[in-house]
Amino acid sequence: MKDFRKLMVWEKSHALAIEVYRATAGFPRGEVFGLTAQIRRACVSIPSNLAEGCGRRSDAELGRFGVIAMGSASELEYQLLLARDLKYLDAPQAEALSGRVVEVKRMLAGLLSRLGMAGRRPSSTRPSADR
Repeated sequence: MKDFRKLMVWEKSHALAIEVYRATAGFPRGEVFGLTAQIRRACVSIPSNLAEGCGRRSDAELGRFGVIAMGSASELEYQLLLARDLKYLDAPQAEALSGRVVEVKRMLAGLLSRLGMAGRRPSSTRPSADR
């Protein structure tokens, strides 16, 4: 078992989650159960999956949860783009947040590489929408 608080990528993703929560506080009230909730779930999923992976028994399990965190980071990257295009975030704020997401994704890629998980995708029982 590892201490997730010692992972720099966890620290960065935790700080990103706080920043995203603040940024989405001004979204339209009608989006509270829509895009606001989606963005918040995606950003919280990143450090949450890292924490869960650290609580597991092996590096392979940490890697599996890291792959899931990467998927959430990609989801968040798109949702921020959508929020910008809908004018819920102004362009500079969206770009700053997106830059932080890209940084987290690079750090996740490094972690996955060190764990021997580079290029892997999470296994899923759900069919892919793009098949």
